Amino acid sequence: MAIVAGVDFGTLSVRVTLLDSVKGRLGTASAGYPLHRRREDPDFATQSHEDQMNALVKAVRDVMQQTGVTAKDVVALSLDTTGSSVIPVDAQLQPLDEYLLWCDHRAHKEAQQITELAHATGLEAIEWCGGVYSHEWGFAKLLYWLRNNPEKRERFATALEHCDMVAATLIGISDPALVPRSICAMGHKWMWNPRWGGLPPQEFLSQLDPLFDGIREKLGGAYRSSDAVAGHLSERWATEMGLPAGIPIPVGAFDAHWDAIGAGCREGDVVNVVGTSTCIIAMSRETRLVPGVCGVVPGSVHPAFTGIEAGLSATGDIFEAIAKRAGTDVKALSEGLAEYKPGQTGLLRLSWDNGDRTVLVNPELGGMTLGWNLIHTAKDELFAAIEGTAFHTRIILERMAEYGVPVHRVTNAGGIPQNNVVLNQVYADVLGKPVLVPDGVPTSLGSGIFALVAAGAFATIEEAQEKMCLPFKIYEPERAAVARYNELFALYRKVYFAFGLRGSEQAAMGDVLPELRRIAAAVRAEQAG
Repeated sequence: MAIVAGVDFGTLSVRVTLLDSVKGRLGTASAGYPLHRRREDPDFATQSHEDQMNALVKAVRDVMQQTGVTAKDVVALSLDTTGSSVIPVDAQLQPLDEYLLWCDHRAHKEAQQITELAHATGLEAIEWCGGVYSHEWGFAKLLYWLRNNPEKRERFATALEHCDMVAATLIGISDPALVPRSICAMGHKWMWNPRWGGLPPQEFLSQLDPLFDGIREKLGGAYRSSDAVAGHLSERWATEMGLPAGIPIPVGAFDAHWDAIGAGCREGDVVNVVGTSTCIIAMSRETRLVPGVCGVVPGSVHPAFTGIEAGLSATGDIFEAIAKRAGTDVKALSEGLAEYKPGQTGLLRLSWDNGDRTVLVNPELGGMTLGWNLIHTAKDELFAAIEGTAFHTRIILERMAEYGVPVHRVTNAGGIPQNNVVLNQVYADVLGKPVLVPDGVPTSLGSGIFALVAAGAFATIEEAQEKMCLPFKIYEPERAAVARYNELFALYRKVYFAFGLRGSEQAAMGDVLPELRRIAAAVRAEQAG
Protein backbone atom coordinates (compact mmCIF):
# COMPACT_ATOMS: atom_id res chain seq x y z
CA MET A 1 0.00 0.00 0.00
CA ALA A 2 1.25 3.49 -0.91
CA ILE A 3 -0.38 6.91 -0.41
CA VAL A 4 0.48 9.82 -2.71
CA ALA A 5 -0.63 13.42 -3.19
CA GLY A 6 -1.88 14.47 -6.62
CA VAL A 7 -1.95 18.26 -7.11
CA ASP A 8 -3.90 20.12 -9.80
CA PHE A 9 -3.54 23.89 -10.23
CA GLY A 10 -6.55 25.30 -12.08
CA THR A 11 -7.37 28.83 -13.14
CA LEU A 12 -9.04 29.76 -9.85
CA SER A 13 -7.99 27.12 -7.31
CA VAL A 14 -5.64 24.26 -6.51
CA ARG A 15 -6.98 20.79 -5.73
CA VAL A 16 -5.05 18.15 -3.80
CA THR A 17 -6.14 14.51 -3.82
CA LEU A 18 -4.72 11.74 -1.66
CA LEU A 19 -4.69 8.39 -3.47
CA ASP A 20 -4.14 5.00 -1.91
CA SER A 21 -2.68 2.40 -4.28
CA VAL A 22 -5.20 -0.15 -2.96
CA LYS A 23 -8.25 1.88 -1.89
CA GLY A 24 -8.13 4.62 -4.51
CA ARG A 25 -9.19 8.17 -3.69
CA LEU A 26 -9.10 8.95 0.02
CA GLY A 27 -10.09 12.60 -0.16
CA THR A 28 -9.74 15.91 -1.98
CA ALA A 29 -9.38 19.47 -0.71
CA SER A 30 -9.10 22.74 -2.60
CA ALA A 31 -8.08 26.32 -1.93
CA GLY A 32 -8.64 29.36 -4.12
CA TYR A 33 -6.52 32.27 -5.29
CA PRO A 34 -7.43 35.51 -7.08
CA LEU A 35 -7.28 35.95 -10.83
CA HIS A 36 -6.18 39.49 -11.64
CA ARG A 37 -8.05 41.08 -14.55
CA ARG A 38 -8.49 44.70 -15.68
CA ARG A 39 -11.74 46.08 -16.97
CA GLU A 40 -9.88 48.50 -19.22
CA ASP A 41 -7.90 45.61 -20.77
CA PRO A 42 -9.96 42.43 -21.28
CA ASP A 43 -6.85 40.58 -22.51
CA PHE A 44 -5.07 40.98 -19.14
CA ALA A 45 -4.95 37.91 -16.83
CA THR A 46 -2.26 37.32 -14.20
CA GLN A 47 -1.78 35.45 -10.96
CA SER A 48 0.61 35.59 -8.04
CA HIS A 49 3.07 32.73 -7.45
CA GLU A 50 2.96 33.46 -3.71
CA ASP A 51 -0.85 33.25 -3.65
CA GLN A 52 -0.68 29.90 -5.38
CA MET A 53 1.93 28.43 -3.04
CA ASN A 54 -0.07 29.60 0.00
CA ALA A 55 -3.16 27.93 -1.44
CA LEU A 56 -1.21 24.71 -2.03
CA VAL A 57 -0.11 24.62 1.61
CA LYS A 58 -3.69 25.13 2.78
CA ALA A 59 -5.12 22.46 0.47
CA VAL A 60 -2.50 19.88 1.49
CA ARG A 61 -3.04 20.51 5.18
CA ASP A 62 -6.83 20.41 4.73
CA VAL A 63 -6.83 17.07 2.90
CA MET A 64 -4.46 15.55 5.45
CA GLN A 65 -6.77 16.63 8.26
CA GLN A 66 -9.88 15.53 6.36
CA THR A 67 -8.56 12.03 5.71
CA GLY A 68 -6.58 11.47 8.90
CA VAL A 69 -3.53 10.41 6.87
CA THR A 70 -0.27 10.92 8.75
CA ALA A 71 2.67 12.64 7.11
CA LYS A 72 4.95 9.59 7.13
CA ASP A 73 2.48 7.64 4.99
CA VAL A 74 2.73 9.99 1.96
CA VAL A 75 5.44 8.67 -0.37
CA ALA A 76 5.26 10.98 -3.44
CA LEU A 77 3.75 14.21 -4.71
CA SER A 78 3.01 15.14 -8.31
CA LEU A 79 1.56 18.29 -9.87
CA ASP A 80 -0.02 19.65 -12.99
CA THR A 81 -0.88 23.26 -13.78
CA THR A 82 -2.46 25.60 -16.30
CA GLY A 83 -0.48 26.48 -19.40
CA SER A 84 0.95 28.22 -21.16
CA SER A 85 1.24 30.25 -17.95
CA VAL A 86 4.61 31.97 -17.99
CA ILE A 87 6.60 33.55 -15.17
CA PRO A 88 9.81 35.58 -15.67
CA VAL A 89 12.37 35.07 -12.89
CA ASP A 90 15.76 36.39 -11.81
CA ALA A 91 19.02 34.52 -11.26
CA GLN A 92 17.82 33.25 -7.86
CA LEU A 93 14.55 31.97 -9.34
CA GLN A 94 12.57 34.78 -7.73
CA PRO A 95 9.56 36.08 -9.69
CA LEU A 96 10.02 39.36 -11.54
CA ASP A 97 6.31 39.57 -12.18
CA GLU A 98 3.11 37.54 -11.89
CA TYR A 99 2.28 34.58 -14.10
CA LEU A 100 0.98 35.62 -17.50
CA LEU A 101 -1.81 33.07 -17.43
CA TRP A 102 -2.94 30.90 -20.31
CA CYS A 103 -5.94 33.23 -20.66
CA ASP A 104 -3.77 36.38 -20.85
CA HIS A 105 -4.19 37.34 -24.51
CA ARG A 106 -2.09 40.50 -24.73
CA ALA A 107 0.52 38.94 -27.02
CA HIS A 108 -1.52 39.05 -30.27
CA LYS A 109 1.08 41.04 -32.20
CA GLU A 110 3.96 38.91 -30.98
CA ALA A 111 2.19 35.67 -31.96
CA GLN A 112 1.42 37.02 -35.42
CA GLN A 113 5.06 38.06 -35.89
CA ILE A 114 6.27 34.61 -34.84
CA THR A 115 3.88 32.95 -37.30
CA GLU A 116 4.83 35.21 -40.19
CA LEU A 117 8.59 34.90 -39.65
CA ALA A 118 8.34 31.12 -39.17
CA HIS A 119 6.63 30.72 -42.53
CA ALA A 120 8.92 33.23 -44.25
CA THR A 121 12.05 31.38 -43.05
CA GLY A 122 10.67 27.85 -43.49
CA LEU A 123 10.85 27.03 -39.77
CA GLU A 124 9.68 23.42 -39.48
CA ALA A 125 8.44 23.91 -35.92
CA ILE A 126 5.49 26.02 -37.06
CA GLU A 127 4.00 23.03 -38.87
CA TRP A 128 4.07 21.03 -35.63
CA CYS A 129 1.83 23.55 -33.90
CA GLY A 130 -0.82 23.64 -36.58
CA GLY A 131 0.73 26.28 -38.83
CA VAL A 132 -0.10 29.19 -36.50
CA TYR A 133 1.67 30.26 -33.30
CA SER A 134 -0.84 31.25 -30.63
CA HIS A 135 -1.01 34.36 -28.46
CA GLU A 136 -1.61 31.95 -25.55
CA TRP A 137 1.86 30.37 -25.86
CA GLY A 138 5.23 30.89 -24.25
CA PHE A 139 7.44 32.73 -26.73
CA ALA A 140 4.67 35.23 -27.55
CA LYS A 141 3.99 35.93 -23.87
CA LEU A 142 7.68 36.26 -23.01
CA LEU A 143 8.38 38.62 -25.92
CA TYR A 144 5.39 40.75 -24.94
CA TRP A 145 6.69 40.92 -21.36
CA LEU A 146 10.23 41.85 -22.40
CA ARG A 147 8.96 44.59 -24.71
CA ASN A 148 6.72 46.08 -22.03
CA ASN A 149 8.96 45.80 -18.95
CA PRO A 150 12.27 47.47 -19.92
CA GLU A 151 13.09 48.29 -16.29
CA LYS A 152 13.15 44.57 -15.39
CA ARG A 153 15.11 43.21 -18.36
CA GLU A 154 18.51 43.51 -16.67
CA ARG A 155 17.41 41.18 -13.87
CA PHE A 156 15.72 38.68 -16.19
CA ALA A 157 17.40 35.25 -16.06
CA THR A 158 14.81 32.92 -17.59
CA ALA A 159 11.12 32.23 -17.94
CA LEU A 160 9.40 29.16 -16.60
CA GLU A 161 6.15 27.40 -17.26
CA HIS A 162 3.85 27.20 -14.25
CA CYS A 163 4.39 23.45 -13.69
CA ASP A 164 8.17 23.81 -13.79
CA MET A 165 8.19 26.82 -11.47
CA VAL A 166 6.09 25.09 -8.80
CA ALA A 167 8.16 21.90 -8.98
CA ALA A 168 11.43 23.85 -8.72
CA THR A 169 10.06 25.81 -5.76
CA LEU A 170 9.02 22.66 -3.89
CA ILE A 171 12.34 20.97 -4.62
CA GLY A 172 14.28 24.03 -3.45
CA ILE A 173 16.08 24.81 -6.71
CA SER A 174 17.46 28.35 -6.89
CA ASP A 175 19.63 28.09 -10.03
CA PRO A 176 17.66 28.49 -13.29
CA ALA A 177 20.09 26.20 -15.11
CA LEU A 178 19.16 23.30 -12.82
CA VAL A 179 15.39 23.46 -13.33
CA PRO A 180 13.98 20.35 -15.06
CA ARG A 181 11.61 21.42 -17.83
CA SER A 182 8.47 19.59 -18.85
CA ILE A 183 8.39 18.20 -22.39
CA CYS A 184 4.61 18.51 -22.18
CA ALA A 185 4.78 22.26 -21.50
CA MET A 186 7.74 23.15 -23.68
CA GLY A 187 6.72 20.91 -26.56
CA HIS A 188 3.16 22.18 -26.86
CA LYS A 189 3.81 25.87 -26.16
CA TRP A 190 7.46 26.66 -26.94
CA MET A 191 8.09 24.66 -30.17
CA TRP A 192 10.53 22.29 -28.44
CA ASN A 193 11.16 19.01 -30.24
CA PRO A 194 14.17 16.66 -30.36
CA ARG A 195 13.62 16.45 -34.13
CA TRP A 196 15.35 19.83 -34.58
CA GLY A 197 17.52 19.73 -31.48
CA GLY A 198 15.13 21.26 -28.97
CA LEU A 199 13.97 24.87 -29.21
CA PRO A 200 13.96 26.83 -32.49
CA PRO A 201 17.42 28.08 -33.58
CA GLN A 202 18.82 31.19 -31.91
CA GLU A 203 19.16 32.78 -35.35
CA PHE A 204 15.39 32.63 -35.81
CA LEU A 205 14.70 33.96 -32.30
CA SER A 206 17.12 36.87 -32.68
CA GLN A 207 15.68 37.73 -36.08
CA LEU A 208 12.28 37.90 -34.43
CA ASP A 209 13.53 40.52 -31.95
CA PRO A 210 17.03 41.37 -30.60
CA LEU A 211 15.46 41.17 -27.12
CA PHE A 212 15.63 37.41 -27.69
CA ASP A 213 19.42 37.41 -28.16
CA GLY A 214 20.73 34.55 -26.00
CA ILE A 215 17.23 33.39 -25.03
CA ARG A 216 17.75 29.82 -26.22
CA GLU A 217 20.55 29.35 -23.68
CA LYS A 218 18.48 31.03 -20.96
CA LEU A 219 15.70 28.52 -21.61
CA GLY A 220 18.11 25.61 -21.36
CA GLY A 221 18.02 22.78 -18.88
CA ALA A 222 17.05 19.14 -18.67
CA TYR A 223 13.92 18.53 -20.76
CA ARG A 224 12.09 15.47 -19.45
CA SER A 225 8.81 13.58 -19.82
CA SER A 226 6.77 12.88 -16.72
CA ASP A 227 8.14 9.40 -16.10
CA ALA A 228 11.28 11.18 -14.84
CA VAL A 229 11.71 12.50 -11.30
CA ALA A 230 12.34 16.25 -11.21
CA GLY A 231 13.68 16.13 -7.65
CA HIS A 232 12.65 15.63 -4.04
CA LEU A 233 10.59 17.71 -1.61
CA SER A 234 12.72 20.20 0.30
CA GLU A 235 12.80 20.52 4.08
CA ARG A 236 11.23 23.98 3.93
CA TRP A 237 8.16 22.98 1.93
CA ALA A 238 7.84 19.65 3.70
CA THR A 239 7.51 21.60 6.94
CA GLU A 240 5.07 24.09 5.40
CA MET A 241 2.77 21.36 4.06
CA GLY A 242 3.21 18.76 6.78
CA LEU A 243 4.68 16.13 4.43
CA PRO A 244 7.89 14.09 4.63
CA ALA A 245 11.01 15.73 3.21
CA GLY A 246 12.71 13.85 0.40
CA ILE A 247 9.66 12.33 -1.29
CA PRO A 248 9.94 12.24 -5.12
CA ILE A 249 8.29 14.84 -7.36
CA PRO A 250 8.07 13.76 -11.01
CA VAL A 251 8.34 16.26 -13.84
CA GLY A 252 5.02 18.08 -14.10
CA ALA A 253 2.65 18.67 -17.00
CA PHE A 254 -0.43 20.62 -18.05
CA ASP A 255 -3.68 20.03 -16.21
CA ALA A 256 -5.70 18.96 -19.26
CA HIS A 257 -3.10 16.41 -20.33
CA TRP A 258 -3.09 14.70 -16.96
CA ASP A 259 -6.85 15.07 -16.61
CA ALA A 260 -6.99 12.95 -19.76
CA ILE A 261 -4.78 10.31 -18.13
CA GLY A 262 -6.98 10.45 -15.01
CA ALA A 263 -10.04 9.96 -17.23
CA GLY A 264 -8.56 6.73 -18.57
CA CYS A 265 -7.26 8.06 -21.90
CA ARG A 266 -5.75 5.43 -24.17
CA GLU A 267 -4.77 5.32 -27.84
CA GLY A 268 -7.79 6.07 -30.02
CA ASP A 269 -9.50 8.14 -27.33
CA VAL A 270 -10.30 11.82 -27.46
CA VAL A 271 -10.79 13.47 -24.08
CA ASN A 272 -12.62 16.80 -23.93
CA VAL A 273 -11.46 18.44 -20.70
CA VAL A 274 -14.34 20.88 -20.34
CA GLY A 275 -13.89 23.72 -17.87
CA THR A 276 -13.53 27.48 -18.24
CA SER A 277 -12.09 26.57 -21.65
CA THR A 278 -11.88 23.17 -23.34
CA CYS A 279 -8.69 21.23 -23.98
CA ILE A 280 -9.07 18.33 -26.38
CA ILE A 281 -6.44 15.65 -25.84
CA ALA A 282 -5.61 12.58 -27.93
CA MET A 283 -2.71 10.12 -28.11
CA SER A 284 -1.29 8.26 -31.08
CA ARG A 285 1.57 5.82 -31.61
CA GLU A 286 2.25 7.48 -34.94
CA THR A 287 3.20 11.14 -35.24
CA ARG A 288 0.98 12.98 -37.71
CA LEU A 289 0.85 16.73 -38.24
CA VAL A 290 -2.64 18.27 -38.24
CA PRO A 291 -3.17 21.79 -39.68
CA GLY A 292 -4.73 24.13 -37.15
CA VAL A 293 -4.22 21.77 -34.21
CA CYS A 294 -2.31 23.40 -31.38
CA GLY A 295 0.41 20.86 -30.78
CA VAL A 296 1.76 17.46 -31.78
CA VAL A 297 4.43 16.44 -29.26
CA PRO A 298 6.06 13.04 -28.72
CA GLY A 299 5.98 12.04 -25.04
CA SER A 300 3.76 14.87 -23.82
CA VAL A 301 0.58 13.26 -22.48
CA HIS A 302 1.98 9.75 -22.06
CA PRO A 303 5.74 9.20 -22.38
CA ALA A 304 5.22 6.33 -24.86
CA PHE A 305 2.83 8.14 -27.24
CA THR A 306 2.60 11.32 -29.27
CA GLY A 307 0.26 13.77 -27.57
CA ILE A 308 -2.14 15.87 -29.64
CA GLU A 309 -3.75 18.98 -28.16
CA ALA A 310 -6.53 21.19 -29.48
CA GLY A 311 -9.39 23.10 -27.85
CA LEU A 312 -11.78 25.98 -27.38
CA SER A 313 -10.56 29.24 -25.84
CA ALA A 314 -13.76 29.58 -23.82
CA THR A 315 -16.51 27.18 -22.74
CA GLY A 316 -17.57 27.53 -19.12
CA ASP A 317 -16.52 31.19 -19.32
CA ILE A 318 -19.16 31.68 -22.04
CA PHE A 319 -21.87 30.05 -19.96
CA GLU A 320 -20.89 32.20 -16.97
CA ALA A 321 -20.91 35.39 -19.07
CA ILE A 322 -24.41 34.67 -20.42
CA ALA A 323 -25.73 34.06 -16.91
CA LYS A 324 -23.99 37.14 -15.52
CA ARG A 325 -25.49 39.38 -18.18
CA ALA A 326 -28.89 37.96 -17.22
CA GLY A 327 -28.29 38.79 -13.55
CA THR A 328 -28.18 35.17 -12.41
CA ASP A 329 -25.83 32.17 -12.29
CA VAL A 330 -25.40 29.18 -14.58
CA LYS A 331 -27.06 26.74 -12.19
CA ALA A 332 -30.24 28.81 -11.98
CA LEU A 333 -30.28 29.62 -15.69
CA SER A 334 -29.86 25.93 -16.55
CA GLU A 335 -33.11 24.91 -14.88
CA GLY A 336 -35.43 23.53 -17.54
CA LEU A 337 -32.76 23.08 -20.24
CA ALA A 338 -33.37 19.33 -20.26
CA GLU A 339 -36.72 20.06 -21.96
CA TYR A 340 -35.07 21.81 -24.91
CA LYS A 341 -34.92 20.00 -28.25
CA PRO A 342 -32.12 20.24 -30.83
CA GLY A 343 -32.51 23.40 -32.88
CA GLN A 344 -35.68 24.60 -31.16
CA THR A 345 -34.24 28.01 -30.24
CA GLY A 346 -33.55 28.95 -33.84
CA LEU A 347 -30.19 30.33 -32.65
CA LEU A 348 -26.74 29.44 -33.89
CA ARG A 349 -23.97 30.53 -31.52
CA LEU A 350 -20.26 30.71 -32.35
CA SER A 351 -17.97 30.08 -29.34
CA TRP A 352 -15.43 32.79 -30.15
CA ASP A 353 -15.96 35.01 -27.09
CA ASN A 354 -12.27 34.56 -26.21
CA GLY A 355 -11.04 34.00 -29.76
CA ASP A 356 -10.49 30.71 -31.58
CA ARG A 357 -7.83 28.32 -30.32
CA THR A 358 -8.44 25.55 -32.88
CA VAL A 359 -8.65 25.18 -35.87
CA LEU A 360 -8.47 28.82 -36.95
CA VAL A 361 -6.05 29.92 -34.19
CA ASN A 362 -7.35 33.48 -34.38
CA PRO A 363 -7.52 35.66 -31.24
CA GLU A 364 -9.28 38.49 -33.07
CA LEU A 365 -12.63 36.73 -33.43
CA GLY A 366 -15.59 37.47 -31.16
CA GLY A 367 -18.64 35.58 -29.98
CA MET A 368 -21.56 35.65 -32.38
CA THR A 369 -25.18 34.52 -32.19
CA LEU A 370 -27.38 34.33 -35.29
CA GLY A 371 -31.16 34.08 -35.43
CA TRP A 372 -32.32 36.44 -32.67
CA ASN A 373 -35.95 37.50 -32.42
CA LEU A 374 -37.76 39.70 -29.92
CA ILE A 375 -38.81 36.91 -27.56
CA HIS A 376 -35.54 35.00 -27.20
CA THR A 377 -34.27 34.63 -23.62
CA ALA A 378 -30.94 34.17 -21.89
CA LYS A 379 -31.90 30.52 -21.35
CA ASP A 380 -32.28 30.12 -25.12
CA GLU A 381 -28.82 31.60 -25.60
CA LEU A 382 -27.33 29.29 -22.98
CA PHE A 383 -28.71 26.22 -24.74
CA ALA A 384 -27.46 27.54 -28.10
CA ALA A 385 -24.03 28.12 -26.51
CA ILE A 386 -23.90 24.50 -25.33
CA GLU A 387 -24.81 23.39 -28.85
CA GLY A 388 -22.21 25.79 -30.27
CA THR A 389 -19.36 24.43 -28.16
CA ALA A 390 -20.36 20.91 -29.25
CA PHE A 391 -20.36 21.97 -32.91
CA HIS A 392 -16.94 23.59 -32.48
CA THR A 393 -15.67 20.36 -30.89
CA ARG A 394 -16.97 18.43 -33.92
CA ILE A 395 -15.05 20.79 -36.25
CA ILE A 396 -11.87 19.87 -34.36
CA LEU A 397 -12.50 16.11 -34.20
CA GLU A 398 -13.27 16.00 -37.91
CA ARG A 399 -10.01 17.84 -38.66
CA MET A 400 -8.07 15.36 -36.51
CA ALA A 401 -9.73 12.36 -38.16
CA GLU A 402 -9.09 13.85 -41.61
CA TYR A 403 -5.36 13.75 -40.86
CA GLY A 404 -5.28 10.22 -39.49
CA VAL A 405 -5.65 10.70 -35.74
CA PRO A 406 -7.87 7.83 -34.50
CA VAL A 407 -11.09 8.88 -32.74
CA HIS A 408 -12.72 5.72 -31.37
CA ARG A 409 -13.99 6.86 -27.97
CA VAL A 410 -14.99 10.32 -26.75
CA THR A 411 -14.75 11.17 -23.06
CA ASN A 412 -15.98 14.37 -21.44
CA ALA A 413 -13.74 15.09 -18.46
CA GLY A 414 -13.09 18.27 -16.47
CA GLY A 415 -15.42 19.93 -13.99
CA ILE A 416 -18.44 20.90 -16.11
CA PRO A 417 -19.51 17.46 -17.42
CA GLN A 418 -19.80 16.20 -13.84
CA ASN A 419 -22.68 18.59 -13.25
CA ASN A 420 -24.26 19.08 -16.67
CA VAL A 421 -26.27 16.18 -18.06
CA VAL A 422 -27.67 18.40 -20.82
CA LEU A 423 -24.19 19.24 -22.13
CA ASN A 424 -23.15 15.58 -22.23
CA GLN A 425 -26.27 14.53 -24.15
CA VAL A 426 -25.92 17.42 -26.61
CA TYR A 427 -22.29 16.43 -27.24
CA ALA A 428 -23.28 12.79 -27.86
CA ASP A 429 -25.99 13.90 -30.31
CA VAL A 430 -23.81 16.46 -32.12
CA LEU A 431 -20.80 14.14 -32.40
CA GLY A 432 -22.94 11.11 -33.26
CA LYS A 433 -20.91 8.98 -30.83
CA PRO A 434 -21.39 7.72 -27.27
CA VAL A 435 -19.88 10.16 -24.78
CA LEU A 436 -18.24 8.67 -21.70
CA VAL A 437 -18.17 10.68 -18.48
CA PRO A 438 -16.18 9.54 -15.41
CA ASP A 439 -18.60 8.63 -12.62
CA GLY A 440 -17.00 10.95 -10.10
CA VAL A 441 -14.48 13.78 -10.18
CA PRO A 442 -11.35 12.82 -12.18
CA THR A 443 -9.51 16.11 -11.55
CA SER A 444 -6.09 15.49 -9.95
CA LEU A 445 -6.37 11.71 -10.51
CA GLY A 446 -3.85 12.06 -13.33
CA SER A 447 -1.37 13.73 -10.99
CA GLY A 448 -1.92 10.96 -8.48
CA ILE A 449 -1.29 8.31 -11.14
CA PHE A 450 2.10 9.81 -12.04
CA ALA A 451 2.94 10.11 -8.34
CA LEU A 452 2.09 6.42 -7.79
CA VAL A 453 4.35 5.42 -10.68
CA ALA A 454 7.15 7.66 -9.33
CA ALA A 455 6.78 5.99 -5.92
CA GLY A 456 7.05 2.53 -7.50
CA ALA A 457 3.54 1.49 -6.47
CA PHE A 458 2.77 0.61 -10.11
CA ALA A 459 5.13 -0.35 -12.89
CA THR A 460 3.26 1.46 -15.67
CA ILE A 461 0.76 4.25 -16.20
CA GLU A 462 -1.70 1.73 -17.64
CA GLU A 463 -1.45 -0.44 -14.53
CA ALA A 464 -2.17 2.59 -12.34
CA GLN A 465 -5.07 3.69 -14.57
CA GLU A 466 -6.64 0.25 -14.36
CA LYS A 467 -6.72 0.51 -10.58
CA MET A 468 -7.36 4.23 -10.05
CA CYS A 469 -9.61 5.45 -12.87
CA LEU A 470 -13.33 5.77 -12.33
CA PRO A 471 -16.09 3.84 -14.13
CA PHE A 472 -18.01 5.71 -16.82
CA LYS A 473 -21.51 6.99 -17.27
CA ILE A 474 -22.36 6.63 -20.96
CA TYR A 475 -24.52 9.06 -22.94
CA GLU A 476 -25.79 7.41 -26.11
CA PRO A 477 -26.65 9.53 -29.17
CA GLU A 478 -30.36 9.69 -30.00
CA ARG A 479 -31.04 9.03 -33.68
CA ALA A 480 -33.57 11.83 -34.26
CA ALA A 481 -31.35 14.34 -32.46
CA VAL A 482 -28.32 13.25 -34.49
CA ALA A 483 -30.22 13.85 -37.73
CA ARG A 484 -31.35 17.31 -36.62
CA TYR A 485 -27.86 18.26 -35.47
CA ASN A 486 -26.39 17.14 -38.78
CA GLU A 487 -28.59 19.78 -40.44
CA LEU A 488 -27.50 22.44 -37.98
CA PHE A 489 -23.84 21.47 -38.16
CA ALA A 490 -23.82 22.07 -41.91
CA LEU A 491 -24.91 25.65 -41.18
CA TYR A 492 -22.47 26.03 -38.30
CA ARG A 493 -19.57 24.81 -40.41
CA LYS A 494 -20.43 27.27 -43.18
CA VAL A 495 -20.61 30.21 -40.76
CA TYR A 496 -17.50 29.10 -38.84
CA PHE A 497 -15.22 29.23 -41.86
CA ALA A 498 -16.95 32.11 -43.65
CA PHE A 499 -16.68 34.50 -40.69
CA GLY A 500 -13.52 32.98 -39.21
CA LEU A 501 -11.26 33.32 -42.23
CA ARG A 502 -10.36 36.79 -43.49
CA GLY A 503 -11.17 37.09 -47.19
CA SER A 504 -13.07 33.80 -47.10
CA GLU A 505 -14.48 32.53 -50.36
CA GLN A 506 -16.97 30.24 -48.62
CA ALA A 507 -20.43 29.89 -50.09
CA ALA A 508 -22.88 32.76 -49.66
CA MET A 509 -24.75 32.66 -46.39
CA GLY A 510 -28.15 33.93 -47.43
CA ASP A 511 -29.71 30.59 -46.52
CA VAL A 512 -28.42 30.44 -42.93
CA LEU A 513 -31.08 32.51 -41.13
CA PRO A 514 -34.02 31.08 -43.13
CA GLU A 515 -32.76 27.56 -42.41
CA LEU A 516 -32.48 28.28 -38.67
CA ARG A 517 -36.10 29.50 -38.70
CA ARG A 518 -37.24 26.47 -40.70
CA ILE A 519 -35.58 24.04 -38.28
CA ALA A 520 -37.02 25.82 -35.23
CA ALA A 521 -40.51 25.75 -36.78
CA ALA A 522 -40.16 22.04 -37.52
CA VAL A 523 -39.24 21.35 -33.91
CA ARG A 524 -42.26 23.33 -32.66
CA ALA A 525 -44.52 21.40 -35.01
CA GLU A 526 -43.17 18.09 -33.76
CA GLN A 527 -43.72 19.15 -30.15
CA ALA A 528 -47.27 20.32 -30.91
CA GLY A 529 -48.11 17.14 -32.80
